[in-house]
Amino acid sequence: MDSEALAHRAIDILSDRQASDIALLDISRVVTFADYFVIATAVSPLQFTALIEHLEKELRKAGANLRAVEGTPESGWVLLDFGDVIIHLFSPPQREYYRLEELWSRAAPIVRFT
Repeated sequence: MDSEALAHRAIDILSDRQASDIALLDISRVVTFADYFVIATAVSPLQFTALIEHLEKELRKAGANLRAVEGTPESGWVLLDFGDVIIHLFSPPQREYYRLEELWSRAAPIVRFT
């Protein structure tokens, strides 16, 4: 599965599991370490955990390997590194604080999924 298809599969999983404010950034023209950021909001540590487990399980079925996990649900920011696709899960306050979409505004236009 190519990186674009993997990113869209991650978005489907996040949407199915009720993550909110899902965004896709194509960062392939700006950096060399990844092609896409998928950014989403989780409202509780329990939802964070469910999203992480489901993403790892379903994306592994699609042939992707989870290379690293950084952060904890309690911190409000968890990064899942699937190589060319990096998934950022935020609590609402952390998402507002870090504003990754603004930091990466040189990337291709943000595609939002509701």
